[in-house]
Amino acid sequence: MPTAAVGELYVDPVGGVERLAEQVEAYWELAIAPHWGRIRTLLEGDLLYRGRKLSQAGHAWLFDDLAGTVKWLDESLQIRHRRFKGVRQLAGEGLLMTPSAFVWPTVCSSTIPPWQPTLTYPARGVATLWSEPVRTTSAGVAAVLGRSRAGVLMLLDSPRSTTELAVRIGLIAGGVSQHLGALRAGGLVTPHRVGRVALYARTSAAEALLEAAEQGD
Repeated sequence: MPTAAVGELYVDPVGGVERLAEQVEAYWELAIAPHWGRIRTLLEGDLLYRGRKLSQAGHAWLFDDLAGTVKWLDESLQIRHRRFKGVRQLAGEGLLMTPSAFVWPTVCSSTIPPWQPTLTYPARGVATLWSEPVRTTSAGVAAVLGRSRAGVLMLLDSPRSTTELAVRIGLIAGGVSQHLGALRAGGLVTPHRVGRVALYARTSAAEALLEAAEQGD
């Protein structure tokens, strides 16, 4: 037997959907909206990371660190489920990959026709979303670049926007922009446009610099 609330949906489906939408909106304003900037940066950073992996090494590398239940093998994507077995030929439909801050440690997938086949997976770095990892700035890099620019470079272990960098490092956005401009001119960072936001990421030259400095410290 349906509950009273479900019964009301049958009696007045239009009104029920409106009430449901109001509750979803109220939940968004209370639980998600105050943190959306931080969550969105995490998700956009993951999209940039996945895009780079796909362009550099293809599908096998794209899926290799999504979850232990996901594997690219023999030119097919294999997802291990506890209660479902089957094969779905996409036939040109494509697979919509959706990073999430609320799915962990496994993935959710849907291949039921006629809807778009979808794979929802934990965004990279989701385990540290609510924590501030302790970072130490390399003394060698700071001596060459200056402490503030070295600090900005260290924070780019994941792609970040100017606004997020400013909050995390404790500088005004204009100051961070100047540091990013200098680092970009030196070939150490590169911007990537995601919608209306520019996310900055370290280049391979920056990674090599930090690795060499770590060995020398």
